[in-house]
Amino acid sequence: MATAPITVFDKQFVPFISVERLRERVARLGEQLHRDFAGRDPLVVCVLNGAFVFAADLTRAMGGAPEMAFVRLRSYVDTQSSGTVDTVMPLETSVGGRHVIIVEDIIDTGLTMQQFVGALEQQSPASVTVVTLLTKPEARKYPLSVPLLVGFEVEDRFVVGYGLDYNGYGRTLPGIYQLAE
Repeated sequence: MATAPITVFDKQFVPFISVERLRERVARLGEQLHRDFAGRDPLVVCVLNGAFVFAADLTRAMGGAPEMAFVRLRSYVDTQSSGTVDTVMPLETSVGGRHVIIVEDIIDTGLTMQQFVGALEQQSPASVTVVTLLTKPEARKYPLSVPLLVGFEVEDRFVVGYGLDYNGYGRTLPGIYQLAE
């Protein structure tokens, strides 16, 4: 990963989490999920758009060939949480009786995951587990009632790369960059 700041859209970002650290952590999370869900035929639900890179790498690290489904939720405007969650593309797969693994890019306030998990629980899944690449404990306002696996705990700063974006830009950066101060 480059060490110099980069420009994404109209803001400067500095290197934060390297490609190597991402690969290592995702591999460990995949191994843990492989152990935890062995013989259970889990449904992996990728939260678009931000989690698509993480979900692809994570499911390959899990091994096997889990069923995948997608949902698109939106709660950010520019670099701030809007305080509301919009379902842009609903989940089209039934989760009743299934072991569901939700793959999310980042949990900050927790509002998006709290609302989405609540909606899934109305369908009576066998279990729900959330796997997030990043979480911002300082920003958390809404608790989760399900197991949470975390790649990295980070400060409450805006980040891009590895699927995460700023106004649609920066998703393809191989590492994660944080907003320069």
